[in-house]
Amino acid sequence: MNMLVDSHCHLDFPELAADIPKLLKTMQENRVGWALCAGVTLERFPAMLAIVKAHPNLFAAVGVHPDTEETAREADLETLLKLADDPKVVAIGETGLDYYRLQGDLEWQRVRFRTHIRASITCRKPLIIHTRSAADDTLRVLREEGAEEVGGVFHCFTEDGDVARQALDLGFHISFSGIVTFKNAVELKSVAKFVPLDRLLVETDSPYLAPVPYRGKTNQPAYVFHVAEEIARLREVSLETIMTTTTDNFFRLFNQATR
Repeated sequence: MNMLVDSHCHLDFPELAADIPKLLKTMQENRVGWALCAGVTLERFPAMLAIVKAHPNLFAAVGVHPDTEETAREADLETLLKLADDPKVVAIGETGLDYYRLQGDLEWQRVRFRTHIRASITCRKPLIIHTRSAADDTLRVLREEGAEEVGGVFHCFTEDGDVARQALDLGFHISFSGIVTFKNAVELKSVAKFVPLDRLLVETDSPYLAPVPYRGKTNQPAYVFHVAEEIARLREVSLETIMTTTTDNFFRLFNQATR
């Protein structure tokens, strides 16, 4: 039986961490076999890694989210490489640029982003890219740092077709979240139709952005099934095709994850 991968979630967040066994059971019931937990701060990372290590079908990424302005521990290259050495850590991130909420000189974001890219290239683990209101700079920094050497994924993609094409040209994958199921996400639906099948991933970004029919509720990895259903509908292919393809894509990209 084909199974999906939730390529991006936050099981260590309090909305989800209280009942991991129930979440895992619901995943299985909804044909979701694996999930990748993305890092957001170094302070939270040990608790997240503990959850991941307790379950063979969970994987981790280490990183500091771009809009974390004040953090006790900055992500220097040595620290990222040390944490990424754990075999359950299959990626660097999430990382990138986010100009949506923050004002002023944001060079510190770009410096942090460059550090993550360099860590990724050094340890040969792909990048998980977060970009919001910063697509041009995100793509520019990726090019300047030679990120096409390792590739990765633009997670929770919300940009237009031009940004998608540039990301694809750099060798990156595109991941769609529950946003693609929203009625008003017209442009995003069109992007989901043209991204090559071999570069497509699905995710929840849970506990946020629950897809229809759960919009507005707490999201969870099991709901990635509804994201896959919508993409299958948009592309006029079978759900089984999307399940097989996105799962194969995940394990090819995150090649240190054990299937």
